Amino acid sequence: MKRVLMLALVGAFSVGMLSGCNTMAGAGKDMQKAGEKVEDKAHDCNDGKC
Repeated sequence: MKRVLMLALVGAFSVGMLSGCNTMAGAGKDMQKAGEKVEDKAHDCNDGKC
C-alpha cells in the first residue's frame, strides 16, 4: 500500500514538473518577443522618430 502511494506521489510530482517546464518555456518566448519590440522601438527613437 505504501509503495503504491509513493509511486502515485512521484508520478503526480513528475507531471507537475513537466507541465511547469512547458509553462516557463512559453513565458520565456513571450518575454523574448516583448524584448524584441522594445529593442525595435529603441532603434526608432534613436533616429529621432519617436
